[in-house]
Amino acid sequence: MLIAGPTASGKSHAALALAEALDGVVINADSMQVYREVRILSARPPDADLAHAPHLLYGHVGVEERYSVGRYQIDAAAALAEARTLGRLPIFVGGTGLYFAALSDGLAEIPSVPAEIRAAAWTRLNALGVAGLHAELAARDPATAAGLRSTDPQRVLRAWEVLESTGRPLISWQKEAGTPVLAGLRLARFVLDLDRFTLRERIRLRFLTMLEEGAPAEAAALKGLDPTLPAAKILGLRQLAALAAGELGEEDAVTLAVTATRQFAKRQVTWFRHRMADWNWVPADDAGNFVSTMRQKFI
Repeated sequence: MLIAGPTASGKSHAALALAEALDGVVINADSMQVYREVRILSARPPDADLAHAPHLLYGHVGVEERYSVGRYQIDAAAALAEARTLGRLPIFVGGTGLYFAALSDGLAEIPSVPAEIRAAAWTRLNALGVAGLHAELAARDPATAAGLRSTDPQRVLRAWEVLESTGRPLISWQKEAGTPVLAGLRLARFVLDLDRFTLRERIRLRFLTMLEEGAPAEAAALKGLDPTLPAAKILGLRQLAALAAGELGEEDAVTLAVTATRQFAKRQVTWFRHRMADWNWVPADDAGNFVSTMRQKFI
């Protein structure tokens, strides 16, 4: 079973309820919930939920690691095997579109980047800035660069590294489908759907709860994190770091973090509508009914 949805849509609640009802294992498909140091900021399921059903691939990676969709494919295959060993239903849940593509469609296995090329790319980024590196990438690989924001150091750096190490544009690798992790299995695929206003309010309330639970302390512990690492994209991290440094007041930090999260959710929904239009879209604004709807469709 696959459950996708934008941030704060209730995915974790749905997965846990279904795991309890169907004797399942909840397997993470969210690129930020893999990091162990950010339980609160990444909205990882709390310990109380973990006690009700097995959860896999949550908090198993350090923030200093360059975790990738390629690594996720390997880990997801191992988690699937573990669920089968336990005799339980695997329930993959998250908001990362590429992870679901790896699960159900397959992605190309891009060769690893040699350390010397990674170091040279980092030096180039420091010298030019992300916008400058994006401009150079556009001159050499316009197709890949066109799909990247010039303010996204992680993805621009990744595209540069792949081009340097393989001689091929990243986009050409991405078009090569590998073997799906869930190849040959009958899949029940769901997207949780919320109206925009409800989702926006849930995002605001959840971030306020994160503040109360200790998100500022998590962010402070990551001071100095390499901005090109995938974990540096954790929502709210940059704004809370600015708050701790005295560069933002609390009200401004909250407003900016909530706005960034809402913009991210909008991009998630756009991906889902373009790439998952044939999935079962389940209204998630009625917590009492949407899990029952998913269970009926699965059975």
